Amino acid sequence: MNHSELSDTRRNGTVLQRPPVIWFTGLSGAGKTTLARGLQQRFRQNGYPSVILDGDELREGVNSELGFSKEARMENIRRAAEIARILINNEVFCIVSTISPYPELREKARRVIGDESFVEVYVNTPISLCEERDVKGFYKRARQNLVTGFTGVHDAYIPPEKPDLEIRTDTLSIESAISKIYAHLELRKVSVIASY
Repeated sequence: MNHSELSDTRRNGTVLQRPPVIWFTGLSGAGKTTLARGLQQRFRQNGYPSVILDGDELREGVNSELGFSKEARMENIRRAAEIARILINNEVFCIVSTISPYPELREKARRVIGDESFVEVYVNTPISLCEERDVKGFYKRARQNLVTGFTGVHDAYIPPEKPDLEIRTDTLSIESAISKIYAHLELRKVSVIASY
């Protein structure tokens, strides 16, 4: 089904399968945002509407009053998941890029979104490489104790035990990683990719 046919389907009231939420989790500097942007570009090339919810951008706006306590992190993730759920209910692919360091945070997001639409992608990158990529200077300030509660320095990141997909950005090129994610979505058939 091409994009114009999709528009006809919407006008005729036919209900399509919900698109997925691709939930990138990993350390700051792991490459989550870069992958999110690349995946969005791939979606656009194929005519699929998509939105990125970036953790840093959410904290500058929607979640600007939240701190970094466990409770505040839970609320941060809950809000991101609720926005993502609204988007996919409106047939928009959603890509979330957020550290979400604890299993209970990611499980909360999965419950809000729905297991059938939640695709957890663990961006597994050594912290040494994350620090090398630290263009915003987060790790440097954390190491100097100028910021507190920073994940990977003061606070633990607990990796997913069984992510839907694991991406190693220290061994894969960005293009190869995006192709791997896209192929996984087609294989899972949780997305509407094969239906368009």
